[in-house]
Amino acid sequence: MIKVNEELKKYIEENIIPLYDNNYIGDEKNRINYVISRSEDIIKENNLKVDYDILYTVIAYHDIRKDNTERDHELVSAKIMYYDKFLENYFSKKERLIIKEAIEDQRSNLGREPGNIYGKILSSASRNSSVEQCLLRSYKYGKKINPNATDEELFENSYNALLNKFGPEGYAKFYFKDETYDKFLEDIRKLLSDKEKFINTQKKYIFSLKDK
Repeated sequence: MIKVNEELKKYIEENIIPLYDNNYIGDEKNRINYVISRSEDIIKENNLKVDYDILYTVIAYHDIRKDNTERDHELVSAKIMYYDKFLENYFSKKERLIIKEAIEDQRSNLGREPGNIYGKILSSASRNSSVEQCLLRSYKYGKKINPNATDEELFENSYNALLNKFGPEGYAKFYFKDETYDKFLEDIRKLLSDKEKFINTQKKYIFSLKDK
């Protein structure tokens, strides 16, 4: 279990986590708990040594979106963290630069490895780790950026985006031993190998949620 300075945790829970209510569906504050849980798994499986105050702060600030846009949101989040005066009570300038770099390096399509271990953990832990999660988030994200798209267009776009990300030549990288992610990657690649099956599977899953 990640153990964090209680005063730091209290400040973040009261002042930072609520900001995630502004995010689009799929990236609200419960997403933070998911990333924390996945980080714990990765740390344990790989026997990593980290500063938990730094890691918790990286995770808590990593996806704050002032205007709820995807474009450069990691730079916005990093800037908000770096200029948060409260954090100066807990971290040196060097440590805040480490946190800033980790947040900035979170994108799976970064094109290079994150610059420090916290960025690698964040990038790994914030990925989808189940097919259902992936199908839902890709659909909702597609709906957000193109609200007038038909479901058939959204399913087609999801397939193309996920193939580009998770296919055999996909850009998504992983940096640690991670049995959960390995199993997910095997499952999603198997599904992506048959476009018709992928679209029918996503359609069935999304429609089942709409019926609830």
